[in-house]
Amino acid sequence: MKLYSTNNTEVLFSLKEAVLKGLPDDNGLFIPQTITPLPTSFFESIEQLSFPELSFEVAKAIIGDVIPEHDLKEIVFDAINFDAPVIPLDNDCAVLELFHGPTLAFKDFGARFMSRLMSYFNKAESKELVILVATSGDTGGAVASGFYKTPGIKVVILYPSGRVSPLQEKQLTTLGHNISAIEVDGSFDDCQAMVKSAFLDKDLNRVIRLSSANSINIARLIPQSFYYFEAYKQLKDKSRPLVFSIPSGNFGNLTAGLLAKRLGLPVDHFIAATNANDIVPQFLASGEYNPKASVATISNAMDVGNPSNFYRMLSLYMDKVTPVQVERSTWNNMKQDISGYAYSDETTRKAIQEIKEKYDYVMDPHGAVGYLALKEYQTIHPNATGIILETAHPSKFIDEVESTLDIKVDIPERLAKLAELPKEATTMKAQFDLFKSYLLEKF
Repeated sequence: MKLYSTNNTEVLFSLKEAVLKGLPDDNGLFIPQTITPLPTSFFESIEQLSFPELSFEVAKAIIGDVIPEHDLKEIVFDAINFDAPVIPLDNDCAVLELFHGPTLAFKDFGARFMSRLMSYFNKAESKELVILVATSGDTGGAVASGFYKTPGIKVVILYPSGRVSPLQEKQLTTLGHNISAIEVDGSFDDCQAMVKSAFLDKDLNRVIRLSSANSINIARLIPQSFYYFEAYKQLKDKSRPLVFSIPSGNFGNLTAGLLAKRLGLPVDHFIAATNANDIVPQFLASGEYNPKASVATISNAMDVGNPSNFYRMLSLYMDKVTPVQVERSTWNNMKQDISGYAYSDETTRKAIQEIKEKYDYVMDPHGAVGYLALKEYQTIHPNATGIILETAHPSKFIDEVESTLDIKVDIPERLAKLAELPKEATTMKAQFDLFKSYLLEKF
């Protein structure tokens, strides 16, 4: 497996380099040079495969022979040890529940796989690896859980003050040991910019081995493609056009879906469902990409104003990414596969109520945005079978869900027990020089 930077297709990197480095020196993003579709026989027998078994086959197709099969199988089976059930709402719409992992969010898939892959590649290194991650919600908790007490690896998580839910904050600030949290006085985009600046700072990189656990790291995207195949496996009727509606923030989940399609998964269309941070839907409508400062919403994990993975998405539709201008042919090609919709907080709350009243199903705000987008798409494409990615358990947004539905939401024990634990975080202004000093002093 070879990878290139979205800013330079000429220079190739190994998977180990891409995973441990996280970000190329040119500030692009790593993406596989080639993606070979899975054989027809895989899809013919997919219903006989367990989730870990099909995930292993998909991982082999992406990674190739870089890792011996028995080692790769051990990594996959250890990481993918919980379910991703498809729950039908009606004959046209179903929910892919991605919150059955240890931190009740879809980020568990990527974080657990990444931690094991990084540990595999890092075992021969004498110097510790420091993982930097910016989070707008669930990434931090999943990374903290996935990397907790991993030998030779330390983690620093940056999150925007007041913009993650209380239980999300507890998930990333209560573990300690090799996990450190920084509460930034700013937005998720500020946190992400600080992390990116750290990777590009030569002084830091001479002293500290840095890598990333955000979806900017290719090791996050690989396992996120697994559950698209698992959803397809569970469909009873595979004859109708299949559409995935994806609540989108940094667009790692949608990019993973595009990888799954390149691997041969018979997906007819993808829906980019967003809140007020509608940068990509606006691009799909106009052909112009205009990132801007993010705004806070009740679906906070999607509060991203300049989604990093947009350039990976572009790279799948063009030979070379040019950040300043997108060729019209690229825009037209992308629109064939992706539609974009955006919704307000008020509309999202109404959707949460509608889903409960109509289907007796409690959905978190992010999934509700996905529901709205799917229903709008199906007014034009009524023959499509739609699957909504429910990315987090509703208890992670308990205040919003309970106030919207006027019900009591049960909190799973593994999350409830965090409420009483003391928060440990370093407060910091959104200034890179402060972050750089912190890292140099700590490591």
